Amino acid sequence: MHLKYESFVREPLVDGDKDYHQVSEDIIAPIERAPGRMWYVGFFFAVALLLFGVFSVTWSVYWGLGTWGVNRTIGWGWDITNFVWWVGIGHAGTLISAILLLFRQGWRTGVNRAAEAMTIFAVMCAGQFPIWHMGRVWDGFWVLPLPNTRGPLWPNFDSPLLWDVFAISTYFTVSLLFWYSGLIPDFALVRDRAKTNLRKKLYGLASFGWTGTAKNWQRQEALALVLAGLSTPLVLSVHTIVSFDFATSVIPGWHTTIFPPYFVAGAVFSGFAMVNTLLVVTRTILKLEDYITIGHLEAMNKIIVLTGSIVGIAYLTELFIAWYSQNWGEMAAFQWRILGPYWWSYWAMMTCNVVSPQLFWIKKLRRNIPFTFIMSIVVNIGMWFERFVIIVTSTYRDFIPGSWSYYNPTWPEMGFYLGTFGLFFTCYFLFAKYFPVIAVSEIKFVLKTSGENFKAKMLPQEDKSLETFVHDAHAHHDEEEHAPAHHYS
Repeated sequence: MHLKYESFVREPLVDGDKDYHQVSEDIIAPIERAPGRMWYVGFFFAVALLLFGVFSVTWSVYWGLGTWGVNRTIGWGWDITNFVWWVGIGHAGTLISAILLLFRQGWRTGVNRAAEAMTIFAVMCAGQFPIWHMGRVWDGFWVLPLPNTRGPLWPNFDSPLLWDVFAISTYFTVSLLFWYSGLIPDFALVRDRAKTNLRKKLYGLASFGWTGTAKNWQRQEALALVLAGLSTPLVLSVHTIVSFDFATSVIPGWHTTIFPPYFVAGAVFSGFAMVNTLLVVTRTILKLEDYITIGHLEAMNKIIVLTGSIVGIAYLTELFIAWYSQNWGEMAAFQWRILGPYWWSYWAMMTCNVVSPQLFWIKKLRRNIPFTFIMSIVVNIGMWFERFVIIVTSTYRDFIPGSWSYYNPTWPEMGFYLGTFGLFFTCYFLFAKYFPVIAVSEIKFVLKTSGENFKAKMLPQEDKSLETFVHDAHAHHDEEEHAPAHHYS
């Protein structure tokens, strides 16, 4: 009899009759065998989208931003909408990895690796939009705070664009370190199982000579905690700075973004939805249903309900503040937003982000995989409309009616957006093929306390009362305390 630290009532985090060897076999097998037909279909489709995106960007740079639908009234359109959307997508990975690690949440083990990878790929997609939005992209280095070798010209530190440079680059760097440091033990496992010299050398190089000693583990865990501590404020700061991109302006309708938790909640909301999208596909294609369980997806759906409700309160607060201010500019901005020519985007946002997540209060729907997959896509469509509503519907009705305009994206803009999807999924498919999608070492860590077969063995016999069960547990603990100590060299 062993004392356990997890209630019997809790759902297992690992299904099936697994031991340590079986965990390694199940998770590392997709790396060692040839990919299936579904992987090739998805990968080539992603590469095709990526190539179309490259063509669209090349076209835009060659002919200039006149090929886009932006105009004198609406200077930020499809492009910056997609920038903010991708930054939001990248939030869930660091939240799952860092904050749930600090709070010792065991259910993160099945989903954290894919979420961290998603963060890195999403930030790679997001960072491109402001660069190409400059038009003269070859002058992009002027926004960087380089040493003053250019005379009196310096970057404008009051510009939100420069804040984004700092925020996104810091977030990307810390997320990359966090993701890679967790991969090192698993790279060593792949190296030790490798059948070819090339694979052994490549994964050996990637694992930095990991040997699995106690000192290795001690340092790796210490590094994980330090990076988690650094990442936690970044989760809040990055999207706070993105919200200030709008809040520091003088445009009615953008002032409401000055309350950063509204933006941060929306980012977590969309990020968790995208993680759900990826996990449902990954667990099906790679046959990892025992490790990415329905319990994991249900936990994610609970957070989607919470953050969706916070976002809904924020939307209603916006309307109240605009009315309460009695500022004609703010009231007009929200009137045009709700009832103007773009009314459909506002009500799509409200339906997808506020109404639809409330269905997850029903347990059967929270645990229904097809419904979870559909809802994860619906939520991200809604969050895209939120960014579109903030950016476009605040600017298309200017102070002067003679400058009122309507924005329609052109094919180079849409091609650029589709190209970032191609980049994202190309990277994710390669990650799923050559990297362990689930943290093997962390699954093994929770296996003895949260694996289905171990929990079943630990259940007390039906004929044994609770007092007998507790007495036996304490007796066993006393035996272990008085047993001779073992020393390992």
